[in-house]
Amino acid sequence: MKKKILFVANVDWFFISHRLVIAEEAIVAGYEVFVAAEDTGRSNEIVNRGIGFIDLSFSRSGTNVFIELRTLSKFFRIYRDLKPDIVHHVTLKPVIYGSLIARVLKVRGVVNAVSGLGFNFTENRVSITKKIMLKLMKIGFNRIGVSVIFQNRDDFQELANFSVISELNKVWLIKGSGVDLTNYFPTEFPDFSRVKILFPSRMLWDKGIIELLDASLILKSEYFNKIEIVLAGMLDDDNKAGITREFINSWSDGYYVNWIGYCKNMQDIYSDSHIVILPSYREGMPKALIEACAMGRAIITTDAIGCRECVDHGINGLRVPVKDAKALSLAIKELVDNKDEVVRMGKASRLKAISEFDIRFVIDAHLKIYRQY
Repeated sequence: MKKKILFVANVDWFFISHRLVIAEEAIVAGYEVFVAAEDTGRSNEIVNRGIGFIDLSFSRSGTNVFIELRTLSKFFRIYRDLKPDIVHHVTLKPVIYGSLIARVLKVRGVVNAVSGLGFNFTENRVSITKKIMLKLMKIGFNRIGVSVIFQNRDDFQELANFSVISELNKVWLIKGSGVDLTNYFPTEFPDFSRVKILFPSRMLWDKGIIELLDASLILKSEYFNKIEIVLAGMLDDDNKAGITREFINSWSDGYYVNWIGYCKNMQDIYSDSHIVILPSYREGMPKALIEACAMGRAIITTDAIGCRECVDHGINGLRVPVKDAKALSLAIKELVDNKDEVVRMGKASRLKAISEFDIRFVIDAHLKIYRQY
């Protein structure tokens, strides 16, 4: 009988972009695979790959105790009825709730992917919500059979300092969700007469939106006809850090700043850019920057957890301090004024992707984890 793996994520599109390839490889390796996530209209893309889909809707940022208890009940029923041999939790709420339910139901294998610690762990926040999260993680993690995947060492160290990580856990460091180097590859730069700076991310304050806005205003008088800032990402109304449609529409003029929304085929968007920018406050390991490396693009990002791992300063891009719009504007100016540097850094990005971010590394590591069980 085939062993069952159940992936649990917040929404279908996130699973597709970050874990679908791993699930497909698990099927090839002989596992029966299921996914529980909210169906936003893309579940058919999962089912068509031979993966069972369970619609699991829950608020990613909700704190109402009664609603959260109902969410726990949903997890319980799915785990009880499916009886998975391995549950692979992706994103923080599934990690927390899923680990608790897996402990109650004695699921043998638990894989917790900590792909960034999220809003509550930025800026050294101290809150009741954060304390509750840490307490629940301690309970769920403290057992044999729990593997924890971190995308960077800082997140591991933070949870270790809070005594969340138990000596019973097996800890793995896997640099992000990887990138298929055959699908994401360097292309010719567009004409440099107007430099395109791509911000490929959901529209969230903690991705550095306000700093990018301020930097654009600093540069506007001199660079209005020299650059185009392209915002490629969806609004996220269910996220505490989500910006409003009114804000983005007031900033985007369609020329100097151009919000194009969610884009399914990001390869074309990267190809039409010169520089990729992400002034985020904190990440696990941003998929956008991994993809930018694979596409051979120069990168500007912050010296933040998760971001700094994607850029070797002065080699494949520039790093600036978190929340420093002035430094961000100077970094943009430096690259826009130096075409040769953009080209050189783009080549270095591709080499970094080959050596560090190949999807095969990620797939092989996950299969190794599953075989433990």
